[in-house]
Amino acid sequence: MLEARDDIRLAASWYNDQRKGLGKLFLDRVRACVSSLKPNPYICQVRYRNVHTALVEQFPYMVHYTIDDGTMTIYIIAVIHTSQNPGLWDEKT
Repeated sequence: MLEARDDIRLAASWYNDQRKGLGKLFLDRVRACVSSLKPNPYICQVRYRNVHTALVEQFPYMVHYTIDDGTMTIYIIAVIHTSQNPGLWDEKT
């Protein structure tokens, strides 16, 4: 999750550089995306091995995550731009 936080901070900073307040909106959308997964983390498809992905509303980013089946805990691996190589999350595991 630490690397994912770095992904989020970098993206939010970039968006703030583009327009004041846009970074906060990005953060809000990422939080909303993650919160929406809590009731049913299996709602999003598996894209790579056992990694699920969820689109962030209004932004071209995807949350890459795994699920601990026993505890239903969501582990965020990465939050990356959709134009980036999805194999980037693999470097984080």
